[in-house]
Amino acid sequence: MQQADWTADEMRRHGAAAIEWVAEYLEKIRDYPVAPRVKPGELAAAIPAEAPADGEPMEAILADFEKTVLPAVNHWNHPRFHGYFSVSASGPGIVGELLSAALNVNGMLWMSCPAAVELELAVTRWLRGWLGLPEGFFGMIHDTASISTLHAIGAARAAADPDLREEGAKPGMVVYTSEHAHSSVEKACMALGLGRRHVRKIGVDAEYRMRPDLLERAVAEDRKAGLRPFCVVSTVGTTSVTSVDPVKEIQAVASREGLWHHIDAAYGGAAAMLEENRWMLEGAGEADSLVMNPHKWLFTPIDCSAFFCRRPEALREAYSLTPAYLASREDPKAVHLMDYRIALGSRFRALKLWFVMRHFGYRKVCGIIREHIQWARELAEEMRAHELFEVAAPVTMSLVCFRLKAGDAATRAVMEKVNGSGEAFLSGNVLDGRFVARIAIGNIKTTREDVWRTWAAVRQAAEEAVKGGAV
Repeated sequence: MQQADWTADEMRRHGAAAIEWVAEYLEKIRDYPVAPRVKPGELAAAIPAEAPADGEPMEAILADFEKTVLPAVNHWNHPRFHGYFSVSASGPGIVGELLSAALNVNGMLWMSCPAAVELELAVTRWLRGWLGLPEGFFGMIHDTASISTLHAIGAARAAADPDLREEGAKPGMVVYTSEHAHSSVEKACMALGLGRRHVRKIGVDAEYRMRPDLLERAVAEDRKAGLRPFCVVSTVGTTSVTSVDPVKEIQAVASREGLWHHIDAAYGGAAAMLEENRWMLEGAGEADSLVMNPHKWLFTPIDCSAFFCRRPEALREAYSLTPAYLASREDPKAVHLMDYRIALGSRFRALKLWFVMRHFGYRKVCGIIREHIQWARELAEEMRAHELFEVAAPVTMSLVCFRLKAGDAATRAVMEKVNGSGEAFLSGNVLDGRFVARIAIGNIKTTREDVWRTWAAVRQAAEEAVKGGAV
């Protein structure tokens, strides 16, 4: 009989080689250019058009990984990757991910894997405590905040329309969110059949926070027009500038108007764990749901999005369906996660988060995040003092939005030059009609020296542009 999978000795040999590669990669990661120097289609052209008919040795596959795949990688785990929102896979998280892959379980039902289900409930309970949320919140883990928000809005719709499950959605249901909210809110409404026309983008104040008075006015206008307001999404740490919507005031409007209140704290939830930042989630204990991404600023490998809901019965109403092949007769205390979400399949994501939270602990995690915030504030001060730069938004967390005083073209050119150099990686956005560059600090391996090397690269690119007459 032909051998199918590796023997234990082969696993040891190839596994050891892979772990050695990972350790060396993380040790020497600053030697890599942060962004790849490839053109679109270059990697695809280097890969054979068809998969091999006969298997190849692992040594050859690993060699091709280094030769073909690695040069096209944008190194998100690099300490000077400052684009979008920085992420980082810490050592404990990587080990947890490895063990999860080896176990390869599906936590859809309690009986399908008790460990996956109960550890997920346990680590979300731990995280709920770190966030300062009350015990009434039921927690589980999705892949991304986009899916968590989709589940929240879907549950809100089910709670607002008891006939939805059998009859389908009624028209005219309206969702409210900030004009700076993440695009996932609109995407969720598109996927749920609500339509973008029924997403109201509420105006913001001078610090880019949703205005509760404008929210209340919009709800009143929609009710007068015969529409059905049912959900509001506030944001703690907007993608554009990390602004913090006034959660408590928005909750007051939601309570008065009978709206489901979902809080997108995918990024900002980590900052809110710090005692000095508890104000960011003031009032969140009365909200209906909240999402926070450990894979953003809690040093857990992507993907891992923690979703909390104070009304789990609405999740069950929206998503539970038990065919005969999934029926079970366990103790009533057994939780079946499939009853609370769309997906049936469920990876053991809780394992890597358990490793991270246990290994680092609350105080160390908060200490690292606190340093990131401090470095961002110091960087912003340096930029304000420089004649070529201006800081484009308040620095509430560890994101600095800046631009060159010379304008959009100069800002874009400097960002592209820095990215092209491989020294660091930044991303951009449009704020108040003007292009801004963004430096997000959040990698567990980032040091103050890394931040200052990025600042030196930005400054040099700007000064060279001035000297060359491009600005």
